[in-house]
Amino acid sequence: MSEAGGTNLSVNYSDQSYQTDSFVPGPEIMDVWKKVYKEMRGEFGEAVFRSWLKPMALQAYYHGTMEVSVPTRFMRDWIGTHYAKRILEMCQEKNEEIKRLEVVVVQNAIPVDDDDEAAIPLKANENQEAPKLEGYDFESPLDARFTFESFVVGKPNALAHAAALRVVESQSVPFNPLFLYGGVGLGKTHLMHAIAHAMQKQNPEKIVVYLSAEKFMYQFVKALRSNETMAFKEFFRSVDVLMMDDIQFISGKESTQEEFFHTFNALVDQNKQIIISADKAPSDLTGLDERLRSRLAWGLVADIQPSTYDLRLGILQAKRDQLQADVPDAVLEFLALKVTSNIRELEGALNRIVAHADVAKQVITLESTQEVLQDLLRSHDRRITIDEIQRKVAEHYNIRLTDMHSARRARNVARPRQVAMYLAKQLTARSLPEIGRKFGGRDHTTVMHAVRKIEELVGDDAQIAQDVEIIRRALTG
Repeated sequence: MSEAGGTNLSVNYSDQSYQTDSFVPGPEIMDVWKKVYKEMRGEFGEAVFRSWLKPMALQAYYHGTMEVSVPTRFMRDWIGTHYAKRILEMCQEKNEEIKRLEVVVVQNAIPVDDDDEAAIPLKANENQEAPKLEGYDFESPLDARFTFESFVVGKPNALAHAAALRVVESQSVPFNPLFLYGGVGLGKTHLMHAIAHAMQKQNPEKIVVYLSAEKFMYQFVKALRSNETMAFKEFFRSVDVLMMDDIQFISGKESTQEEFFHTFNALVDQNKQIIISADKAPSDLTGLDERLRSRLAWGLVADIQPSTYDLRLGILQAKRDQLQADVPDAVLEFLALKVTSNIRELEGALNRIVAHADVAKQVITLESTQEVLQDLLRSHDRRITIDEIQRKVAEHYNIRLTDMHSARRARNVARPRQVAMYLAKQLTARSLPEIGRKFGGRDHTTVMHAVRKIEELVGDDAQIAQDVEIIRRALTG
């Protein structure tokens, strides 16, 4: 309790308020609170009101003490420190008998009057938003095109798609977190946006926050500099669903990882859904704290593998329908065969030929497609494969090609095999599990160990460094 101008201001650190009939506020006190509640918006500003004061509800009045509630301890402490003194003064200006203001925690406060806006607790409003801090931008925009309806499902992404639907359709949290990973342009972001759209449509009362790990880091640094870290923490601990894209961005960022680690634990403790995406599996993310990597692997880890010909063709057909363009099937089949790196590049190629035909007022043909995309097709003609890497490495070290797939562990075989795995990771877009399968069905952890081992040797062993560079040049021409 602290003294302020002859009046008493206190913040009650219990989590319950007085609920006996003798302490129910009378009409005069209710009228005071209604007026003060409406005036707080103008007194403190819209941002502060929505972030901190809107969920306040009048709970009791006894012996000159007005008791109001908020749903969390953090909000109680913040209001007690920053706004309670002025709120008490506003109450006293209307009724001098009010001597004290107590702020208590009541998670499911019962409104004094259901029709009274001043008594509505946090999130009773369908359109309630997460607390906002003035000058901060916590959310990334969602692309209206990225929905489940526009997502083409195939064998490479079937597990990730099914897991995403399960999260949306489940009445509880089926697994926490849902961790989606895969290479660039394979559909992770599309799936993340689709989840967010579906959740917002299905449960408009839920607070769903989608942002990149990069934005999380920048806003956290801003909060540190502005001494607003407590408000930052409260924002992220108040959401119902937290979706973070490209978690690998915070690798090596210790303070950001620490904050995200505690946010993660707080949301899991509250049974709130977390959805993460990255370019690698949790175990393969270097630069992340071991505790955090362990947490990320708690729930369901679903990979999105490089696309197959059938999936690429299906995506092109869906894109053609969306563009309402007259593109021959032969052109789509040609693109599905030639552009194999990622879906983003594939769709970009189709957009280019449609735009060119529209501007030039020409019919789209296989010949015009080859002409318009000659730069892109030229680069894809020299696509390096794992099989080619294995052949070049075997030739260089004078071993049999079958040794790349065998179980032999002799040094003269094991080291070249590790070099081939390292180059496969460096020169192809294949995931670690895929690379492992091409080397006799080895586990992805074996590939990861090989990559790290050769990375170390390239820096320490001149001969290994020279071998790797010679083979690399032979492969890249």
